[in-house]
Amino acid sequence: MEKRIELEKRGKNPANIKELVLDNCRSTAIVGLTDEFCNLESLSLINVGLTNLKGFPKLPNLKKLELSDNRISGGLQFLNGSPKLSSLNLSGNRITSLDTLEPLKEFKNLKQLDLFSCEVTQIEGYRDKVFELLPDLVYLDGYDQNDKEVEDSDEENGTNEKFPHDDESEEDEPESDEDEENEGDEEDDEDEEDGEVGLSYLQKSIDEESEGEDYDPDGANDSDVDIEDDADEEEVKPRGQKRKLEKDE
Repeated sequence: MEKRIELEKRGKNPANIKELVLDNCRSTAIVGLTDEFCNLESLSLINVGLTNLKGFPKLPNLKKLELSDNRISGGLQFLNGSPKLSSLNLSGNRITSLDTLEPLKEFKNLKQLDLFSCEVTQIEGYRDKVFELLPDLVYLDGYDQNDKEVEDSDEENGTNEKFPHDDESEEDEPESDEDEENEGDEEDDEDEEDGEVGLSYLQKSIDEESEGEDYDPDGANDSDVDIEDDADEEEVKPRGQKRKLEKDE
């Protein structure tokens, strides 16, 4: 266990470590874990092989302790140096009687306790008796006294408080992809309608221009050109006659 602790420290000062995981490090007793870890908030000792908790250090800020799958049969009084403990997992240990749980009465902040696969769970009226023994307890083996399952947020924090984000209304929820697609279709329809209006307006403008005096789409003013040509011919003809008379003279 000592080697594992040194490895997990990674050269850090023990007083600066808030979480320590020592699972599967194999040791029958607490060794190398000292009071220097004074700011430790979460400690995991799963499947280590512990037979007792003698030598457990004083961890005044410890809130979560994982001791599942060991061979602990008693000695919970050695945890009294961690008054802030709110979540304790003892599942898979050798706890056989309710008397073994008596020391936990001193932990007023203990809200969650797990005793899965312990013989004590086979006692008749086990749940009612544990809640009676520990009146401040909220969840036992993942359920409260009304058989309501522990929520994820409660499981992490060891409390039954409901966080503000759980009460968010549907109005604050982001729009779904389907809603976005519908909005996109509506925008496309509006664009098409705008296109039709634009074409109609353009055609109307063309028609209005066609009504002007200078507009002649079908060559209706060709007669004016013919008249001018005829006038030119008339002017040229007299000149030709005059030249002819002069030649005759």
